[in-house]
Amino acid sequence: MLGGVRRIVWVLVAAAGLAAVVAPAAPFLSRYAAIPRKADGPVTVLLAGVDVDYDDSAAVWPWPAKAESYTTRTDTIMLTQVWPDGRVNILGVPRDSWVNMPGYGWGKINAANVHGGPDMLVRAVQTLTGVSVDAYALVSLNAIPALTEAAGGVTVDVGQAMKYDDNAGKLHIDLKPGRQRLNGEQAAGFLRFRHDNLGDIGRIARQQQFVSALGAQVRNPLNVWRLPMMVSAVDRNMKTNLTRAQVAALTGAALGGPQVRTFSVPGDFGYRGAASVWEVNQAALSALVRKEFRDPDDVRALGVAVVNTDAPDGAAGRLKARLEGLGYSNVWIASEPRGPAPTTVTGAAAARVLRDVGHGSVVDTPGVSGADVTVRLGSDTPAP
Repeated sequence: MLGGVRRIVWVLVAAAGLAAVVAPAAPFLSRYAAIPRKADGPVTVLLAGVDVDYDDSAAVWPWPAKAESYTTRTDTIMLTQVWPDGRVNILGVPRDSWVNMPGYGWGKINAANVHGGPDMLVRAVQTLTGVSVDAYALVSLNAIPALTEAAGGVTVDVGQAMKYDDNAGKLHIDLKPGRQRLNGEQAAGFLRFRHDNLGDIGRIARQQQFVSALGAQVRNPLNVWRLPMMVSAVDRNMKTNLTRAQVAALTGAALGGPQVRTFSVPGDFGYRGAASVWEVNQAALSALVRKEFRDPDDVRALGVAVVNTDAPDGAAGRLKARLEGLGYSNVWIASEPRGPAPTTVTGAAAARVLRDVGHGSVVDTPGVSGADVTVRLGSDTPAP
C-alpha cells in the first residue's frame, strides 16, 4: 500500500515538473501545436529583425521605446530554408542591399517593411533571389537577449574587441576577443555591432556564427529542457504568418537535428548618390541560389509567361499579381496576337501551374521563348 502511494507521489511530482517545463511554451503550442510531420519539400521562412522605434516626443532622455508595432526598418534579414531531412540553409541579406521593391521602386531593402509591411519585404526578397517564400517572421530586438538567456547563454568566438556606446539607442557594447559564453545583453551587442571596416557584412558573419552556435546547443540532449523557454522567448517577441502545418513541418525537420549552413548575398560596397549601399552581384547570387536553394519540385521558382489572348482587359496583370501573391517569383506578361481562344497552359510543369491559374486546360504547343510555362488567357477567363 505504502509503495503504491509512493509511486503515485513520484508520478505527480514528475507530471508537475513536466508541466512547469512546458508551461512557458503554452501560448505558442495553443496556436501551432500539431504532430510533427515529414514535409514533401523545404519550408522557406523569411526571418527579419526589426529596429526599435523610440518616442522622440517623450520628456525624458534617453527616449523610451514605443510599443512594438513591427512596422520599422529591418535590422537583420535571413532567408531560411528548412529541408525535411534537417538541413537548414540560411542566406544573409545585407540590410543596405540595393533592390527593386515591387510596388515602390529601388532602394535599400531594409526600408521595404516600412513602405509596404512584411508583404513588400517578402516580395523584395523573392525578386532579389528568385526563391519563393512560404512564410515570414518579424522578430523584435528584444528576442535576442530573451532567447540567449533562455538558452543559458551562447558560446561563441569573439574575433575582435568590440566597443561602442549609443545612449539614445540604449546600446552599450564592450566585448574582448576570445571564446566566451555570452549572456543576453552581450549577445545583442555581438549581433548588432557594425563599427568596423566590414560594417554590415561583418555583422552578417557574426549573426551566422551565432545561429550555428545556438543550433549546436539545441542539438545537445542535455538542453532539451530549455527548448520550451526558448520557444516562449521568440514567440512573445515575434509577428508571423506561419501556419500550423508549416510549424509541424519545421518541427518534423528539427527532430533529425538541425544541420545549419550559412551563406551571404554576394556583392560589394558601393554608393547611390551619397548613400552607402551593398551592390548585389546578381550573377553570383543566381549561381548560389541554383546550387543551394533551388527546390526542383517547386513550380513557383519557374519562369511563367502570361499572355492575354482573348480575356477581359487587365486579366494578365491580375493573374500575374495573384501568382506572385502565391509565391511565384518569376512571372511576366508577354504579348502575342489576340484572337478567339480558350485558356491554355503549356510547358513541362503546366498541370501544376494550372491548379493555381484555376481554369483552362493543358496543351502541348510551343510556349513563349524563355518561359518554363506559358499561360494564354482566353474567353473563359472570369471577369473581375
